[in-house]
Amino acid sequence: MSDAERRRAEFSKGIGRQEDDARALAKRLGWTIARVIPEDDTSAFKRRKIKLPDGTTALRTVRPGFRRALDGLASGEFDGLIADDLDRVARDPRDLEDLIDVVESRRPRLPVESVTGSLRLANDADVTMARVMVAVANKSSRDTARRVTRKHEELAAEGRPGGGGFRGYGYSTEGHAIVEDEAKVLREIGARILGDWDGWTPEQKAKVDPEMGESLNSIAADLQRREVPTAMGVAWSGRSVGSIVSKASVAGLRSHKGEVVGEAVWDAIIPRDRWERICERLAMRAGNTDLTLQRWLNGVLRCSQCGHMLSGSHGNGGPRYWCDRKGGGCGKIAVKASFVEEEVERQVLELLGKPRILEQLRSAADTEVTDDARKELAEDEAQLKELAGAYGRKEITFAEFREARGIIEARVKESRALLTSRAPVVLRRLLAGDVEAGWRRLIPADKREVVLSLLPGYEVLPHDRSWGNKFNPSRLVPMDWQRPES
Repeated sequence: MSDAERRRAEFSKGIGRQEDDARALAKRLGWTIARVIPEDDTSAFKRRKIKLPDGTTALRTVRPGFRRALDGLASGEFDGLIADDLDRVARDPRDLEDLIDVVESRRPRLPVESVTGSLRLANDADVTMARVMVAVANKSSRDTARRVTRKHEELAAEGRPGGGGFRGYGYSTEGHAIVEDEAKVLREIGARILGDWDGWTPEQKAKVDPEMGESLNSIAADLQRREVPTAMGVAWSGRSVGSIVSKASVAGLRSHKGEVVGEAVWDAIIPRDRWERICERLAMRAGNTDLTLQRWLNGVLRCSQCGHMLSGSHGNGGPRYWCDRKGGGCGKIAVKASFVEEEVERQVLELLGKPRILEQLRSAADTEVTDDARKELAEDEAQLKELAGAYGRKEITFAEFREARGIIEARVKESRALLTSRAPVVLRRLLAGDVEAGWRRLIPADKREVVLSLLPGYEVLPHDRSWGNKFNPSRLVPMDWQRPES
């Protein structure tokens, strides 16, 4: 039995025990159970943005089972309610008020009971007590949510696993160790997407576009035919294939709320540069892809014929930069993306490899002003930690903690803004260590930022047919290099 199956089995047992207890209470009260409405895997606290009947949006708990129970009570289908506990019925005051309105709409009031005795609405005193207890439960849920959020932020910053949830494909639940059989499948999927898998027959390889790779549905069908198991024990689909291989964790990266926040403490299954190429390839396949986020020379290449900026697109020959007519261009200039990106990368690394230029760029990012800002930022961040500790030890009141935190956080914000304004963040990271290795790790948007910090861009000349299908680097004409003196 898989971890997910064990969790579902334990959860089902819990729901079953609650139902048994409720039926026993109904028997003691002489009630007849008309319907059991389980609401498993649904939070009575978390709210989502929904559209109200008047067309406006608001934050509400989304609980179909609870609403079915209210509708049954209001319509007369049910004439009473038994729950396991108050916090199983409501942790949002608005939900409780809806229940109170329905209960008090009938004379005599509709009876409401709970197994634990925490919920009764027989009189005004019961209603008042329920309101107080729901307010306390709501506060408890908010406190828990805040602590959990802070803990996950801390774990993400340290590159450690978040814990909980379902096991990620390729890694064990305990220790996040690599599951080698699954790691082989992930590497295979990546190779088939990139078009360089060595498992195809010559006939199969001839049918695969090297610029697009094999389709996700085709990969899923093959894995299903070979009876390769998934982490959840369900069937493979194109969506699941793309999902598992595009997770940052497989590249040894830690993500939080959809954003990569740094290196993880576990080993990578797929090297980061290769993983980024896989993600880029998947993004280009999507019909709604914003190629400005994938093609890092957008805003860098200019058409030599009309002066319009070239934009990333996907032509018959694969990804390219084109003077798009739909965007106001002339349509006369196009260049294959892989060729031009490789050449610009070569030129950038050549430039950054010159010691004098590298020294001048570093001095532009490291000034006395930024050094002071970094020192002050570090001191303020340390003071925030000390302040939190003082409040935790009850050495200061919450009001004192809140006031002091507001003052320090304002200084932190100013210091970070100053550091960002003095030099691009990505340039500071790049100059902090091995430039070439750092460049290889950059995402497309960061590569673009580095290029634009070095020069205004390139003009792209028309293709010289005497070169045949080869790329001629002389087509790229630097637009007034703003280089430090070499």
